[in-house]
Amino acid sequence: MLKKIGIGVAVLVVGLVVLVATRPSTFTVERSASINAPADVVYAQVADFHGWAAWSPWEKLDPALKRTYEGAPSGQGAIYRWVGNDKVGEGRMTIVGAKPGEQVEIKLEFIKPFEATSQTLFTFKPTGDATQVTWTMNGNNNFMAKLVTLFVNFDASVGGDFERGLAALKTVAEDEAKKRAAAAAAPKPAEAGAPPPAPAQ
Repeated sequence: MLKKIGIGVAVLVVGLVVLVATRPSTFTVERSASINAPADVVYAQVADFHGWAAWSPWEKLDPALKRTYEGAPSGQGAIYRWVGNDKVGEGRMTIVGAKPGEQVEIKLEFIKPFEATSQTLFTFKPTGDATQVTWTMNGNNNFMAKLVTLFVNFDASVGGDFERGLAALKTVAEDEAKKRAAAAAAPKPAEAGAPPPAPAQ
């Protein structure tokens, strides 16, 4: 009896391993949104990690999240480290490529609760008065990641986070664009205090 149970368990384990092995070895998650702001305004919100707290979908998951900023203040070379609860874990992001107003490339490294490395890319494409922002993440699926995909729709889960993040980024960038437009339209100090023009003779 025990021998039969052991054989049955072994068959199940082998079957699971084979099933997991058939899962994709790589993944890609991509979402886009149209933001009514110039590309340089949207780019600035992404290229500066100090501003991520205003729109990142994961920043609100841990009110006590610990953040550390290193390297360049923004753009290529900027580094952001975080340590949080079990919802956000621990990790590091490094901007490895940046073209102002065009794209931001980030190396995303998870440390806890599991180790994994992914590549994230933001692209900004002007479309009339708006900017089409595309957020893409690519990576490799190890055995554990493949096992998880049997029970979790990774694209739907992470893609949902991307959608919420892009919606928040839209709000932040459009507000910033309005502020810049208002500042540009406001009379300069010299103009405000200048005497009215002399009447025509």
